[in-house]
Amino acid sequence: MIRRRARRAALVAPFSLALALGAAAEADRAQDVWYRAGREAVAQRRALAPRTASARNVILFVGDGMGPSTVTAARILAGQQAGGLGEEHWLSFERLPYTALSRTYNTNQQVPESAGTMSALITGVKTRAGSLSLDESVASGDFAAVPEHSVPTLIEEAEARGLATGVVTNTTITHATPAACYAHSPHRDWEYDGKLSDAARAADFPDLARQLVEFAHGDGIEVAFGGGRAHFLGANAPDPEDLGTKGARLDERDLTKEWRARHADGAYVWNLAQFEALDPRKTRRVLGLFDPSHMEFEIDRAQDTAGEPSLSEMTEKAIQILSKNPRGFVLMVEGGKIDHAHHANNARRALTETIELSRAVQRAMDLTDPKDTLIVVTADHSQPLAFAGYATRGNPILGKLVVNGLDGEPMKTPYPDAFGRPMTTLSYPAGPGNTAESNLQPAGPKKFPHFDPVYQGGDLPRPDLSDVDTTAASYLQEAHAPLRAGMHAGEDVAIYAGGPGAELFTGVREQNYVYHAIVDALGWNLAAEP
Repeated sequence: MIRRRARRAALVAPFSLALALGAAAEADRAQDVWYRAGREAVAQRRALAPRTASARNVILFVGDGMGPSTVTAARILAGQQAGGLGEEHWLSFERLPYTALSRTYNTNQQVPESAGTMSALITGVKTRAGSLSLDESVASGDFAAVPEHSVPTLIEEAEARGLATGVVTNTTITHATPAACYAHSPHRDWEYDGKLSDAARAADFPDLARQLVEFAHGDGIEVAFGGGRAHFLGANAPDPEDLGTKGARLDERDLTKEWRARHADGAYVWNLAQFEALDPRKTRRVLGLFDPSHMEFEIDRAQDTAGEPSLSEMTEKAIQILSKNPRGFVLMVEGGKIDHAHHANNARRALTETIELSRAVQRAMDLTDPKDTLIVVTADHSQPLAFAGYATRGNPILGKLVVNGLDGEPMKTPYPDAFGRPMTTLSYPAGPGNTAESNLQPAGPKKFPHFDPVYQGGDLPRPDLSDVDTTAASYLQEAHAPLRAGMHAGEDVAIYAGGPGAELFTGVREQNYVYHAIVDALGWNLAAEP
């Protein structure tokens, strides 16, 4: 654990988060047990795989909730959509030459959540659930501890070294995964000032939207794409896209205007036409906020009022803009809607989002040179998508379960349960897909698919799916235990890597190892730090 220093006697407004990343914090980081272990693990691996080249650029892709079963099922769906049986298909990142496993637990939770896991990926230090780029000693909500216990992020360090940086997501740009790249907070939900505790607001502790706009490392983040526009607009300010929707900020500040005032060389965009009009050759810096809340699922994107770019389109534009920096760039891309769909027990949207992440990775491969660009693809945590049942080869992955009969040929009817009713290959252990409770509705972001239960109760423990289209976009796979929203899973997730430094990604690794391997690949001499 990072050693504690005496807490400042008092913290009064205005709160100075600039204290968080001073020389003292840098020195303390080197004493953190997770940081030291990660550095030592990379050194041991490097002894077996001598360096042949350093990376100039790094792109870290994070599939939020993209566990092993999600990757397998998405691979099959993509193959079936392409006209094949499915099982033989490859997602783009599965062809990267190096793979490893990542142990994702938080320091206080066996099954993790995204703030703690992304903090591990981006700082090299494991931490508590709910904390953003702080060491594990900070209790939830303890904003006064932030200056003494912040941990520098890969994005901040890249900026300090003169590299270009970018953060891309299809969730709110202030959501846990993207926020861990640029913010330090004892609570992941503090996305705007109305979410702060009364004490934090009184001390003028900066919410996550403010921390993005007030980011002071290097010359600032060059590309930020995502949703969450309401977090940047005052509570009385009308949203430019959604009629009747207003901003969320109690302080009535327009942070989009403040961002433009700070960056005269930057562009602010909020719809598809403006995004498409951006000329990467002339654009040096851009803030794109494409929805008041989270962006649309890929399936639903075409119906968005003002239009939204896809994850792969945002990735392409980001790379084109960042590539102009002669020193190189560091880019984080999150496929965050994979997780949202899983929480709703909506496998089709989850798998479609995974396929879109695969397209984004392919776009990155096409736009960069593997001789100078390290691409790392992983997940912050898994989601408990169950994939079982002896399905016959080529069985529709979203369809009803069909198995081979005694003659080796697929049965003519779906395989029945003990009550003679069909099952699906995919299911969940818990969540809103449990149809025995007819009043359940999925919780969370407003763009979860509507849950219209098939089974309204009765003698049987599960619904009759005989006449139900289980491949429909909004069908919720069955869950064994009823919950308002599904939960995360705790198993290891995969890491896929290619490019300079990719040889470091082998074996079973603690999640914070990813940061240390990236830093080594970039050739940063952190070993010389105190």
